[in-house]
Amino acid sequence: MAPLTPQLLLQRGRPKTNRLGKIKSLNLSGLELLSEHLDPNLLGRLKRLKELDLSNNLLETLPANLGLSHLRILRCTNNQLGDVTTLHQFPELEELSLEGNPFLTVSDNLKVSFLLPKLRKVNGKDTASTCSQVESLDQELTRRVTAHWQEFQATVSPEEKADKVRADFLRAAVRDVRYGPESIMEFTQWRVRMIAEELVASGGTQVQDAKVPVGRPQTAGASMLRARKVASKRPGNDPVNLPPSKQVCVLPPAQTEDSPVDASGGQAALHLEPLHFLQCHSRNNSPKDLETQLWACAFEPAREEGDSRATSQTVATCGGEAVCVIDCQTGLVLHKYKVPGEEFFSVAWTALTVVTQAGHKKRWHMLAAAGLRGMVRLLHVRAGFCCSVIRAHKKAIATLCFSPTRETHLFTASYDKRIVLWDIGVPDHDYRFQASQLLTLTCGSVPLRLCPVATCPDDFLLAGCEGGCCCWDVRLDQPQKQRVCEVDFVFSEDSKVSGQRVDGLAFVNEDVVASKGSGQGTIYLWSWSQTWAGRGGQSVLPVVILARLQWSPTSLAYFSLSTCPEKNLVLCGDEEGSVWIYDVEHLLKQPLPPATTLQPPTQILKWPQPTALGQPVTKTMVNTAVANAACTYLTALTDSNIVSIWRRC
Repeated sequence: MAPLTPQLLLQRGRPKTNRLGKIKSLNLSGLELLSEHLDPNLLGRLKRLKELDLSNNLLETLPANLGLSHLRILRCTNNQLGDVTTLHQFPELEELSLEGNPFLTVSDNLKVSFLLPKLRKVNGKDTASTCSQVESLDQELTRRVTAHWQEFQATVSPEEKADKVRADFLRAAVRDVRYGPESIMEFTQWRVRMIAEELVASGGTQVQDAKVPVGRPQTAGASMLRARKVASKRPGNDPVNLPPSKQVCVLPPAQTEDSPVDASGGQAALHLEPLHFLQCHSRNNSPKDLETQLWACAFEPAREEGDSRATSQTVATCGGEAVCVIDCQTGLVLHKYKVPGEEFFSVAWTALTVVTQAGHKKRWHMLAAAGLRGMVRLLHVRAGFCCSVIRAHKKAIATLCFSPTRETHLFTASYDKRIVLWDIGVPDHDYRFQASQLLTLTCGSVPLRLCPVATCPDDFLLAGCEGGCCCWDVRLDQPQKQRVCEVDFVFSEDSKVSGQRVDGLAFVNEDVVASKGSGQGTIYLWSWSQTWAGRGGQSVLPVVILARLQWSPTSLAYFSLSTCPEKNLVLCGDEEGSVWIYDVEHLLKQPLPPATTLQPPTQILKWPQPTALGQPVTKTMVNTAVANAACTYLTALTDSNIVSIWRRC
């Protein structure tokens, strides 16, 4: 494609005219334009241009001096843009489209809201909520930079030159001032530098108020919670039909947990305080919505390569027709993805290494989400779009699980009583995935939880099912592509007990498995290695139980059990609104007590008292409770459409 010419602009401009200065709308989409083709001298002649379409080109950046100061609408979808700071040259911009630029991130979305004070819509969505987030972030960053300046000034010698003091402070501020999640660190460091430069320029006397559009005020309060039976997530239930809302956040005034007691009667080391309560899945942004079920949450992997088990402070939650990505520190909903008519039951993260058209390697954190419709949606969270949809099952998908060793391998478990192993591959140049089916595992009942065996994740897969706990051989060097269950695990010689539902399953460390089922009032800790060593040729195998943990005797199902292996913790919610926390380190290191002895929880974390939410509160059910790897944050989901975030203190 040759560079732009006046004749091409006249041909594609509206209204039809023979003078560039009269063009108000210009369509330059689909011309394979590169950034250097946007000649400021030529485009600067479009003095009345209000609408410009640059979609479906190869632009990596926009020149900083295009001279289109009256532009109101700009479309840049499906390009290669990696930076948005040059958009400040369009101060009158009201509508902006940036979808399909995979190298733009959440930080870029925040920059856009900061740089363009008159912006009303981004990618067709109202910007009020994002502007409110930017304003809140900016106020806190300004406060922190100012405090850092005061501390820095106390260490400055009068003999030091002003230029050196300025440079040292700017470096220190960018290095030391931290706030918000890792996913927006680029934005916060960008703003910290700007605030610090402004502070130094004023002699430390003031920082100008950020010119951020003020968004609509958020609805306050989580409304009255009420007790009800937990809804089954069987596909026969009616799906949610109305769209959920953006976040509604209430910060309770104080910690409201039971006094933690360890097994020896002393004070436990883990102390948690309530930090945020969000109603980010509610229908029509209504705090009165207590019906939307929340089912699963998962912490994002750490951004630094290394330990595959490390996680960040960013968590994905799913329920109703929405998937939300939340920063636990600030309570901000960083991204929200909705599918009308869907009901999401499960989310799972993976980190992919992709190569761009320019040959650069990028590390992408992909989020898989699935539920009622039997489809897996692969979401590029930082760029904010769905890359691909896998039509995995004809019935609802109960749970998802990525392989801990093979980043593209994804297990899906469905109500069709099958588990399928997929290789989702890596995205092509159009950022689409071509998934392939590797294995199909048949089940005798519906699989509810999946768990690759910690010591050999490429060899064996455990599943908690409606009919018990099962194991499959998933080695890819075996010829059979459709496989039946290798072993059924039983937890008692009583056959009536052995066939009961297992709806909680996770490894506490490389050998010890935690599992539970409803109606038993017990969480079992059992040894994978000792159990498997006694297999022989048996297809039904009793597990080697190491300990029994006391849990709620409820007959209700689908309370998801989770573990924090780094801290030797087991966590599980209950029907009373509590999170049962077990520190099992002493059970794993010391001589084990008799397996028949029920070990009490280390502590029970209770749902906040009524005054914490400002409304009458009765009971609520904690369906899921998950801590990040360092156990700094714990996220709990309730059956009443509330996401609670707790912080270790």
